[in-house]
Amino acid sequence: MENFKRRHSKLINSSRLLYQEYSDVVLNKAIQSQKRVDSFSEDTESSFPSSPRLRRKVIPQQDSYLQRLSVSSTASLWQDIPMIRGSRMLLNMSRDEQKLQEAKFELIMSEASYLRSLNVAVDHFQRSAELQAMLTNQERQWLFSRITDVRDVSASFLFDLEEKFEEDMFTFHVCDVALKHAPEFRRVYLPYVTNQTYQEQTFQRLLNGNAGFQQVLERLESDPVCQRLSLKSFLILPFQRITRLKLLLQNILKRTRPGSEEEVQATQAYDALEKLIKDCNENVQRMKSTEELIYLSQKIEFECKIFPLISQSRRLVKCGELTALDFNTPSPKWKVTTRPIYLHLFNDCLLLSRPKEGGRFVVFDHAAFSDVRGEKCEIKLHGTNKNVFRLFLLQNYQGKRVEFLFRTETHSEKLRWISALAPPRGELDLLECPDAPQVQCIRTYKARENDELALEKADIIMVMQLSNDGWMEGVKLSDRERGWFPKEHVEYISSKQARQKNLKEEQRVKNAKQHVFCKK
Repeated sequence: MENFKRRHSKLINSSRLLYQEYSDVVLNKAIQSQKRVDSFSEDTESSFPSSPRLRRKVIPQQDSYLQRLSVSSTASLWQDIPMIRGSRMLLNMSRDEQKLQEAKFELIMSEASYLRSLNVAVDHFQRSAELQAMLTNQERQWLFSRITDVRDVSASFLFDLEEKFEEDMFTFHVCDVALKHAPEFRRVYLPYVTNQTYQEQTFQRLLNGNAGFQQVLERLESDPVCQRLSLKSFLILPFQRITRLKLLLQNILKRTRPGSEEEVQATQAYDALEKLIKDCNENVQRMKSTEELIYLSQKIEFECKIFPLISQSRRLVKCGELTALDFNTPSPKWKVTTRPIYLHLFNDCLLLSRPKEGGRFVVFDHAAFSDVRGEKCEIKLHGTNKNVFRLFLLQNYQGKRVEFLFRTETHSEKLRWISALAPPRGELDLLECPDAPQVQCIRTYKARENDELALEKADIIMVMQLSNDGWMEGVKLSDRERGWFPKEHVEYISSKQARQKNLKEEQRVKNAKQHVFCKK
């Protein structure tokens, strides 16, 4: 902490943008870069000048080091630093070497912007005497969690990055610094992200039930230091940053020379962040699942064989009310009768219930997940009986084989149930799907159901299937996460060459990990 107070970042105020806006600018550039399919080549990234001789701005020599370092508030490029621009070393660098340095410089500049936003979150919001007076000690803990620790770790990380940069502006490294700080990232980010559920619930409860909190918050958010951004946008920054940091390291890794020491450091740092994010997600999912199971256990009763619902390893995959179709076979016209059945699909079992008033359920059948199958139905039915699929219980709680015919309201719901009921899939080999469609996220999507895929701007997704009512199932190339999302949040990547490049870059990361960790 003494070190934190003693040192001052030279970059933190180099841009007036807070991280929320800075990140948006960078991601929009990444989207535009991917869209430039007609001129697809090694220099598709629009953020880079096509030649070292292209200049964005002439800066007077009397300007301070700080002013000379940051060329503009929206896009600070390594090549625009006067010491770099026009230098013989830059002219002698290959295009790939220039791109690598730009990728590393982006990590530094984005961390500076992130720390600036964290300072607002801590100094303006958390330490506001007015706001503190509105909160109990428990509410303060749940709302702000360990954001001060997150800020201090970011400050220490940025200081070390700046030192590396100042030692050698032409060939500076950042991945070794990220690897060194990885244990500290884990120490502060894991509890902060795990607290997410309590943070969201506390914020919503205060907003809806505490008029004083709402009034104070409005005054604080109207202060110019916030740049019209809400407290909530500051509180979610650590979730966003840790994921973005992993992608920045991944981008550097893709550009390192295979077999180099820098590739090893980039791979190790990327792997450490990937494991941290996985642990964060598992912690959040575990807490969410436990709460769901406790709530459901109070709403469910069994008319068949009872088994304990709450289990540490159990999680809800999908649930919803469907219409069961029963055929009256003695009738010459195959009269169809319907009845509502509610399905609760967990990772280890399926419950079939009759819905009752007050959101309660009576379970009449259940089966292990391994004994459940969902299949498309080829029977052609007239009228409203479309979007039909078959559900097979190969062995229910009585040891019997049972079959159901279900109708869903939409085509996407039918496909989503069939996908959710499918046996567990192994990891997808991306190179085996060279012709699969790819899309790019142009608008953030927050998953609302357990089978949906959360998307951030510029994410690249391989499309596995598409419904006729505007939903897609896909796999994110960056982390192999699979799920459903609305197609209005994405755009197709039409260039085959661009799609192949995306696949090769992801394979490059996979190969580097195998090379580094298989040697040990």
